[in-house]
Amino acid sequence: MNLSKLGLLFVIFVDVAGQGLILPMINTLIMDPSAGLLAQDASQSARHFSFGLVIGVFYLSWFLGAVYISKLSDSIGRKNGILICLAGAFVGYVLTILSIIYGSLWMMILGRAITGFTSGNQPIAQASMADISENEAERTRNMGYCVAAFSIGLVAGPIIAGVLSDRDLLGDVASLQLPFYCAIVLVGIAAYLVVFHFKDRLETRAPLQVSPLDVFRLLARITQKPTVLRISLVFFFYMFVWNTCYVFVDNYLSSRFGMGTFGDSAILFVSGATLVVSSAFLVSVASARFSKQTIVVGAAVTMVVTNTAFVLAPSPVVVFVAIVPLAAAFAIGFPTLLSIYSASVDDNEQGWVMGVATAMWTLGAGLTSLIGGEVAAIDIELPFIIAIGSAVLSLLFVVLAWQSADMRRLVRQRESDNA
Repeated sequence: MNLSKLGLLFVIFVDVAGQGLILPMINTLIMDPSAGLLAQDASQSARHFSFGLVIGVFYLSWFLGAVYISKLSDSIGRKNGILICLAGAFVGYVLTILSIIYGSLWMMILGRAITGFTSGNQPIAQASMADISENEAERTRNMGYCVAAFSIGLVAGPIIAGVLSDRDLLGDVASLQLPFYCAIVLVGIAAYLVVFHFKDRLETRAPLQVSPLDVFRLLARITQKPTVLRISLVFFFYMFVWNTCYVFVDNYLSSRFGMGTFGDSAILFVSGATLVVSSAFLVSVASARFSKQTIVVGAAVTMVVTNTAFVLAPSPVVVFVAIVPLAAAFAIGFPTLLSIYSASVDDNEQGWVMGVATAMWTLGAGLTSLIGGEVAAIDIELPFIIAIGSAVLSLLFVVLAWQSADMRRLVRQRESDNA
């Protein structure tokens, strides 16, 4: 593999690892009174609200920035677009370190907002891998490399956070800032590989036309596509469930069972490892044996059961056990829903419909973070009770909105039926 491809894959790895790294660290920084980010006498409700605010700002900024960063890369080139995103990540990590040093919550929020707005590296890097592919076989192989880089980042992020902040493992070398210094080094390596080894192959560049209303126009167009709207009703609540669990499981373990950063990172590691294994081995098996609708319904039912287990868990062991079927269900259901999205439009609308999926995901993640922070301040179990309700809503929309002829055509066949 040449250094150009390696650079793009490393960009994806750094982007995903950063997201897995930040959650357990922010949980510790905000929920632990000794961390110094909030006043020691800050109430638990204030800490839960602040946690939801920091995470919510990141995802809502990502929601707003996704469309513009993608458009920017089409106009100024993939290479420049990636470097802008890496610069945003660098600034975000620097501000996070400064927020820890000076005990400034608002500096951390600003850092997360900048990082979120420039979190467009994954689709740009994937588009770049497609650009440098010589044929369809190589393109498929390169997309497989992208999935591998994503999966490795998903597992590596929590490990970096847990190990580098744990004094029991590293002694005085460990600190709350060290994982972010490591992230800055990784960003620097990615920037080096892109600057010196990646050659932009994007020949035709679109004129830059950016409007503040672009992201809302993208969503408004859904109303003109009834099939996409029907899919989105299910997808939004499905992703709302997963985002709630992914964002608040750390917060839940530390608040209810007193687990620290290492334990919080461990649950994300288990979740990430399950996603990797399930994506590699279970998706193709499930899609060959079951219809898309059956997979989505089965995943949603699994989410109801596992979130109920979270709420009733007498010990953290139950949470660690329940996260495995939850992550496996998501790993199978998520690509299934994306394939339904893809099959619902023509080839010339694939970019738009994947943009809709990204917008639904990031908007839902932002809302669940803000709402979850508020309700967790009332009762730490409430976010997961809301997640159960969201999973039920997704099932309800399958029953009510997926009965039309166009939806039956999309969701009631197995992949093997089309072979």
